[in-house]
Amino acid sequence: MYLSVVIAAYNEEERIGDSLIKTYDYLKKRGFDFEIIVVDDGSSDKTLDLLRKYSQKITNLIILENENNRGKGYSVKRGILKSKGEVVLFTDADFSTPIEEIDKLIYWLNNGYQIAIGSRAMPDSQIKIYQAWYRQLMGKSFNKIIQLVLNLDYYDTQCGFKCFQRDAALEVFKGLKSCRFSFDVEALYIAKHLGLKVKEVPICWYNSAGSKVRLIRDSSKMFWDVLQIRFGYVKPGK
Repeated sequence: MYLSVVIAAYNEEERIGDSLIKTYDYLKKRGFDFEIIVVDDGSSDKTLDLLRKYSQKITNLIILENENNRGKGYSVKRGILKSKGEVVLFTDADFSTPIEEIDKLIYWLNNGYQIAIGSRAMPDSQIKIYQAWYRQLMGKSFNKIIQLVLNLDYYDTQCGFKCFQRDAALEVFKGLKSCRFSFDVEALYIAKHLGLKVKEVPICWYNSAGSKVRLIRDSSKMFWDVLQIRFGYVKPGK
């Protein structure tokens, strides 16, 4: 198995079907073995029914079910630890970053890096549809906090398009504790302490309506998570 694509899905009945078909159609032309792992995070709509329907058309679609809503971080971790690919990509269910952008990340995995992360904030990034101004402001402010508190020098830690060599993915995610939206930050923090080489890569990105991030409540939780990561994290081997 060359590639595993991991998707966490919560109440995604409106767009999960198109995402799966586009991903499958693109990857099947590449000539390598792949799997698509979708972790349904306790959806209350028809997401799970649609996944079962599409599994009849997409033979390499694997569905994992969380009995209750456990969070995006929990779901991505579960999918990655179940994956079999030499390369592991996790991506958002709405594919705000088109699947075609994976080639930009794999290039760096083939050139000395264990992890390649998509970035919406680098000078060469191409934002086709922007978020609302207040979400942009929230993202920039959160990233500044991450740089100051965790000393992670990235333009964008929260883009949901990250690619790993298999060993790096397992090493990072087996120790992941964050269950919800701050899991990206913890994954990069763990990677730093493991001494893994990470390449930030400008990508093409389209804002998709229907974000699950709630500005006030989730922002405060993410800030608290960052403090916990900084002061409660045990370095590998200790």
